Amino acid sequence: MYMTVKQAADKWGISERRIRILCSEGKISGVFQEGRAWKIPLDTVKPADGRIKKIKSLLPLIEEKIKILKEKRPLTAGEIARLNEEFLVEFTYNSNAIEGNTLTLRETDMVLRGLTIDQKPLKDHMEAIGHKEAFEYVVTLVEEKQSLSERVIKNIHHLVLSDKKDDRGVYRKIPVKIMGAAHEPIQPYLIQSKMEKLITDFNANHENIITKLAKFHIEFESIHPFIDGNGRTGRLLVNLELMKAGYPPIDIKFTDRIKYYQAFDEYHIKGNLSAMEDLFARYLNQRLDLYLSILD
Repeated sequence: MYMTVKQAADKWGISERRIRILCSEGKISGVFQEGRAWKIPLDTVKPADGRIKKIKSLLPLIEEKIKILKEKRPLTAGEIARLNEEFLVEFTYNSNAIEGNTLTLRETDMVLRGLTIDQKPLKDHMEAIGHKEAFEYVVTLVEEKQSLSERVIKNIHHLVLSDKKDDRGVYRKIPVKIMGAAHEPIQPYLIQSKMEKLITDFNANHENIITKLAKFHIEFESIHPFIDGNGRTGRLLVNLELMKAGYPPIDIKFTDRIKYYQAFDEYHIKGNLSAMEDLFARYLNQRLDLYLSILD
């Protein structure tokens, strides 16, 4: 007895597209193709999701690299400043580009150095400068070991949203929809209580830093507390908490934006956190490699 791709998807709670990929990769026991259709044995066991293993395999590696990093000489003030400067340009470019900013990486660097780019909107210039100031504020918060709070979040957002003065650091007052997303943000009257709970839950969470931040980031973006600037603010908050915990900051690339969006949908549709965990872990692992290569 055999079942179709659709029947397997319903039975196992995963998408038909994922089933077809698993069939083509030979990861479903006993499966064979008849014409264009896949025949899946009715009694076959749901295959393990190899994607979930990524985070589990990277975590020990990340912790080992952090341990090695702490045992090496500390970075000098000059090295830290140079690393932050280089990171800031790329982080500002990528985080803004994900939200539709049209400045290129080179143009972003020029704007952050005080230059004006012809034929580029003033809004794009202001977003770059605002993001730079927000990251510098985050660095100050790390140095002061400031706890995560609504005040901190609103202050970061105030700097990010430099082109909309009336909405800076203020929770939205109207309902919003995120085009193409699988989740609809909550109504405005619920934002205050949801944000309070989000921060309380985060501070009480004792899971590993990647799982903890992946969950926090998705929940923050799901609440969508501000009328604009939620994505940029959320990614700055992730780096605030990473740096406070002794990890380097991460930069989600514009080229990875589809994977990034899909990670939100994976959580909202299937309750699967591993896609966002894996994205964070991969970037953190790469960043640690950079730091270690400098110290070597």
